[in-house]
Amino acid sequence: MPTGTLENATNELNPQIGVSTNSNQFLTFNLGDELYGVDILRVQEIKGYTAVTKIPNTPAHIKGVLNLRGTIVPIIELRTKFGMPTINYTAFTVIIVVVVRDKVMGLVVDSVSDVLNIDSKDIQPPPQFGAQMDVSFMNGIGKSGDKLIALLNMDRLLTDGEMLQDSGASSAA
Repeated sequence: MPTGTLENATNELNPQIGVSTNSNQFLTFNLGDELYGVDILRVQEIKGYTAVTKIPNTPAHIKGVLNLRGTIVPIIELRTKFGMPTINYTAFTVIIVVVVRDKVMGLVVDSVSDVLNIDSKDIQPPPQFGAQMDVSFMNGIGKSGDKLIALLNMDRLLTDGEMLQDSGASSAA
């Protein structure tokens, strides 16, 4: 085998796979007219929206908790978290169950769109708007065809204080 990087060796050994190691897979979803993406490796499952148990004294974007096969999962409404107007849930509204900092969380989104392979060269860093706007919850902006996708950084989506509140809610439930 010729000497080269592990990536080259992998691509040479498995040409039938057709997946470049420079490509990242993202589950994309809609909030209004905007398209967002999360790393597919963070997604545990996609579940149709069901009623959640509300927890008192939590921020507005924390809808409550859900019992998912014996695990109490905090549910976050991303529309509210991002300062978007709330809407009535539809048949397309889903909960994306993800892993955030070794904790299982549910994200309420308007609808799931697709799983996209986005090449690393098609991902730009998030725009900088100055000190007044925090975009640290974004890994970047991905381009797929003529669509732009805001790629979320799951570990930075919630502040440390919110994670502590969620932990308290989970252990109290």
